[in-house]
Amino acid sequence: MSRPVVTRFAPSPTGYIHVGNLRTALMNYLIARKSGGTFILRLDDTDQERSKQEYIDALMQDLEWLGLHWDRVERQSHRYDRYREAADRLRAEGRFYECFETPTELDLKRKKQIGMGRPPVYDRAALALSAEQKEALRGAGQPGYWRFLLNQTRIEWNDGIIGPISIDAASVSDPVLIRADGQVLYTFASSVDDVEMGVTHIVRGADHVTNTATQIQIMEALGGTPPEFAHHSLLSGPGGEKLSKRLGALSLRDLRAAGVEPMALLSLMARLGSSKPVELAGSLDELAEGFDIGSFGTAPTEFDAENLFPLTRAHVQGLPFASVRERIAALGVPADEAEGFWAVAKANITVLDDLAGWWRLFSEGAEPVVDEADRDFVAQAMALLPPQPWTAATWGEWTGAVKAATGRKGRDLFMPLRKALTGQAHGPDMAELMPHLRKVAGV
Repeated sequence: MSRPVVTRFAPSPTGYIHVGNLRTALMNYLIARKSGGTFILRLDDTDQERSKQEYIDALMQDLEWLGLHWDRVERQSHRYDRYREAADRLRAEGRFYECFETPTELDLKRKKQIGMGRPPVYDRAALALSAEQKEALRGAGQPGYWRFLLNQTRIEWNDGIIGPISIDAASVSDPVLIRADGQVLYTFASSVDDVEMGVTHIVRGADHVTNTATQIQIMEALGGTPPEFAHHSLLSGPGGEKLSKRLGALSLRDLRAAGVEPMALLSLMARLGSSKPVELAGSLDELAEGFDIGSFGTAPTEFDAENLFPLTRAHVQGLPFASVRERIAALGVPADEAEGFWAVAKANITVLDDLAGWWRLFSEGAEPVVDEADRDFVAQAMALLPPQPWTAATWGEWTGAVKAATGRKGRDLFMPLRKALTGQAHGPDMAELMPHLRKVAGV
């Protein structure tokens, strides 16, 4: 009988989360939701110096903005007792051993191995230390750190994206799991948590593949069943450049400030890098229903933030008036004009913040834009403009009168008049717009 599906998103709260983090979070969330399983938000906050409450708060705000609601929160900083117990168990089973080499000594060993054409793998010299030698090193002020003793066999699993993977454990250094200062490292804390929390599926970046190999052995040593793993490709910029250098501008809060809508962002990230086309979804349930981890490829995946804006535009323009009523009211639009304002403006915005500019045009007017060649024509046309209030018929009646008086037609007729009334070359249909214009310069 299969286990209930449990997934987790385990960020380190050392900064604001970005699109790369979101890709991992969303994939794990959708797997859980599609199967009716559990999605855990697990804070990897064992680095007490760099982990900040402000980043935890911001992380939760970002996930809530997107609608990625977790079933429970776990904090690794609250689980040190569990890590100590697990470490004691591994020591008792001979799978944990204490080492004393300094970083300089380890670096010299690596350089020597590379110079001899060998892989730079830790040589396990610490296993030969006697109890007396270890005590002498401690007494000399050289604190020990702890490594996990790998079984030097092949570690194999069927990755949900990459396919079958086989790694020779002899080609990998025994991982350091506890530093000399006592800090529990990610590889160990995560393994303990995944076993004890019953995690069944883990999706994360391809840069974790080697971690996965060692963690499978750690989980098995702890008596656990390793979850199903899938490693997604890493994101690159639109030109294939490393995205890491640009992440400061791609945090979720920056995208939100730019007006990107949650469903636009989620729709792109749920399909980016897969064989399925990117389509604007109407809900997270819809995304979950169509989500297939096996449809993703292994090639680096290009991400361009500009692709979010057509999706945002499509989402915004499809919103019903009820969902924007309060936002429009906050602009100062009278209640009896609000729905009409939305009907005219919505087809001409990309983000909801664009509404403010249209309301300024409606309520305050705009500085006319008149090309020098059209100056006399516009002056003649303005003399024929009927007095307010205007109706939906006013534009047609006015342009008809101007055409008869001047002989102009088509674009040469309509464009100078649009620019004179709105200060813009593009915008809503003028017949729909004119009834809403309260002020027009020069009128």
